[in-house]
Formats: sequence, C-alpha cells, structure tokens
Amino acid sequence: MITAALIAFPFLAALLLFLLPANMAKKGALIATLIQAVFTAYVIFLFDINEHRSFLSNEQFILSQNWISSMGIRFFVGLDGLSLLMVILTNFLLPLIILSTWNREFRQPKLFYFLILMMQSALVGVFVSLDAFLYYIFWELALIPIYFIVLIWGGENRVKITFKFFIYTLLGSLLMLAAIIWLYLQTTDRSFGIDAFYALRLDATAQRWIFWAFFLAYAIKIPLLPFHSWQPDTYTTAPNAGSMLLSGIMLKMGIYSIFRWILPITPMAVSAYSDIVLMMCVAGIVYASWIAVGQKELKRLFAWSSIAHVGLITAGIFTLSQTGFQGAMVQMLAHGVNVVGLFFIAEIIQQRTGTTEIEKLGGIRQLAPVFASCYMVITFASIALPLTNGFIGEFLLLSSLYDYSFIFASFAGLTIIFGAVYMLRAYKTSMLGENPAITVFADLSISEKLVLFPIVGLILFFGLFPQFIFNLTDESVKYLLTEISNHMVPTL
Repeated sequence: MITAALIAFPFLAALLLFLLPANMAKKGALIATLIQAVFTAYVIFLFDINEHRSFLSNEQFILSQNWISSMGIRFFVGLDGLSLLMVILTNFLLPLIILSTWNREFRQPKLFYFLILMMQSALVGVFVSLDAFLYYIFWELALIPIYFIVLIWGGENRVKITFKFFIYTLLGSLLMLAAIIWLYLQTTDRSFGIDAFYALRLDATAQRWIFWAFFLAYAIKIPLLPFHSWQPDTYTTAPNAGSMLLSGIMLKMGIYSIFRWILPITPMAVSAYSDIVLMMCVAGIVYASWIAVGQKELKRLFAWSSIAHVGLITAGIFTLSQTGFQGAMVQMLAHGVNVVGLFFIAEIIQQRTGTTEIEKLGGIRQLAPVFASCYMVITFASIALPLTNGFIGEFLLLSSLYDYSFIFASFAGLTIIFGAVYMLRAYKTSMLGENPAITVFADLSISEKLVLFPIVGLILFFGLFPQFIFNLTDESVKYLLTEISNHMVPTL
C-alpha cells in the first residue's frame, strides 16, 4: 500500500484544493507536497538496499491487484532503487517548485495548483508502474496537466508552441502504445506485467522494431536531436513552474524508461544500435552547446544547456557499462536539482528587472550578494566543477564514453568546455560589472531563500557524498547488466 499511497496522496490533495478558498490554494498545495516529501523520506528509511528479487532487482513495496482481469491488466506497482531515486527527485523538488511561485499570483489559482499536484501523481505513477498498460496511462496523464499549464499561463505564442509540444509527444506515445500491445500479444498468459515482458525472448527482427518504437517515444520526451525542436520554445514560453516541471522531472521519464522498458526487453537491439544512438546523443551535445553559446536570453540558454546535458546522460546509458549506468543515475538527480535552480534564478531576475536578456543585465552582485552567491554555486554545478553534484555524474559518463570510444568521448567532452563558456559568460555579464540601468535589485526574500538554499545544499551534499545514490541504485545496475549479458547474441 505504500507505493499506492505515493500515487494517491497528491491526487486526492489536488481534488481537495477545490474545497479551499482561492487565496488558500497555494498554501494547500505547499502543505500537500511537504507531506508527500516527508512520506517519501519515511519510504527511504524503510527501503532495504540489500534486498534482491529475481525479476526486478530489489523491487519492494509491491502491490498487485487485478484491475481488468479479462485483459490481464493489473494495478501493479513497486519500488526498486532506480524508481525510488526518481520518486525522491519528484517529491523533493515539488515543494521547491510550489515555493518558487510564492511571490506570484496566478489567475485561477486552484486550477493551477490542481494541475501541478495531478502532474506529481502521474509522474510518481510512471516511475512505480510495473504493468505496461498502467504505465502508459500515467505516461499520458503526465502530459495533460503540463499542456494546460503552458496553454493557460504561458507567454507569447503559447497556443502554437503548446500544440507543437503536444503533437510531438503524442506521436511518440502512440508508437510506444503499439509496441506495448504487440508485446502483450506475445505473452503466454496475455499479461501487461513487466515480469511477463521481461520473460519474453524476442528474435532479432522483433527486437529491432520494438526498440525503435520505444526509443523514438523516449527520444522525443528527453529530447534528443533531431526531436528537440519543441523544447526551447516550450521551456521559454511556459510559466516558470512549468519550465521547472518539464526540465527538472518530466524529461527524466524518458531516460528512466530506457532503463526500465528498453534495456531488459530488447538487449540485442540495444547492442546493435548503440552506435547510432550515441551518434545522435553526441551530435545533440555539440549542436545544443554551440547554440547555447549564442543565446542572449537566460531561459533559452538554460533550455539549450539542458539538451546538451541530457544528451550526455543518454549517451552514458548506451555504453552499456556499469560506469555509464551509475553516471546516468547520478546525473539524472543532479540535473533535476540544478536546472530547477537555474530556472528559478531566471524567474527572480525577470521579476526584479523585467527582462532576462543577458546584455541588459549587470552589476547585480553588488546589490544582491546572497542571490549572486547562490547563482554562482548553481552555475559551478552546471559546469561540473569538482565537489558539486554535477561533477560526479559527468565524470562517470565521460569515463564510460572514453572506454567505449575515444572519438565519442572527445566530442561529448565539449559539453564541459562549451558549458563553461556560456554559463560563466552569462554569469559574468549579468552579475558582475556595473549597469547604470539597474540601481535597485532586492536580495533574496524568505520564500526565495527557502528554495535556493536547499538547492545549494543538495548540490554540495551530493557533490561530497554521492555514495547514497550508488548504494540506492547498485542492485538495479547489477540486475540490468546481468539481464543484458544473459540475453545477448552477437548482432542483429
């Protein structure tokens, strides 16, 4: 019941918001997300990192109830180290995302926070689902709230941009649905259970088609080149809370799903097409980094930077190595924390100055030293400075790429060089020097400190003590490597 409660609580809290006065919706949403975070901490305490199960590594807190028995559909959920890592990311970031809106007023506030809590419920559902049909439902449910958040509260051209985002993700989802139905038809007992899918021994041709049907859906969601064009516009147009949800958590759905639904089911196809995927990832890293260098607006710069970072994470996965898997898992958490911090930095600057154009800023450090210091730490984490959370993951990812191919590693390593260029230049221009046009810039308020201080703390904590993530995900990594090794044949 613990896993079901993680899904159900934000869903019920979202419904209860409509019983509150409009001016209490924000406080109600914050209280709900804080309760969910405390409950998640309790789950971490109960979780046994040494427990091992036969088909899903250390899957725990399993709940399996018949739902639509005639079709073999169950409410089948559980947690292993990987899914718990994603639940931690989701449920610990949501209170910070709610707090980031504290100084803003939204029209229809009950609807706005209802959608955020509904999205939290759907995201947790994606990460804990062990039935493919249930997984697909939560996958689609996570899309609906963010669609309306951007459409109703977004900026200029939001209708056109949101429609493009919706079409991209919907087409990818339909490909995945087709693959799920085909796999269901291959099971001996007509089951959507992940255990039944993992038990299948597909031939080379079947793995090829299933791999691409799943991978294209995830490549759009992450996004990878050339399926990235929806992302910068959507991140820039979305209200800040929407940008945080998209970049900090939602894109991790695609990366997580590669681990959960591609690697164990189509290991031969993964091995055969790893070079193609790596070329996509590395090309995206170089392209996005180069575009980011030329950006003149902070939110677009952070959006392009995100494409480069998630490209590196995905590349590490397709090295099919323990180092690559561990690096990807560490970096998923680090990227989520860092990018939420960056978008909140952009939001504060927008509120104080009315612009996020880099060339119109400057001299802010003298006026707001605490704010500038927090921004500096987040910037250092984003460029993978040692002793920050960004360093551990990127070091492991680049190490795995070097072991796989020196050429891939050489090009992928450009993300650090270019990242230092565009992130440090943006910081220098916006924070240092003098700007006669900016004479007043209030330092952090209490609510803003409650967002940025925990982010800075997490950056330093996981930079100094990453072993928590390694311990949590170790059994999941071992299981994935064993599955791939056991079911591998030469090539397709």
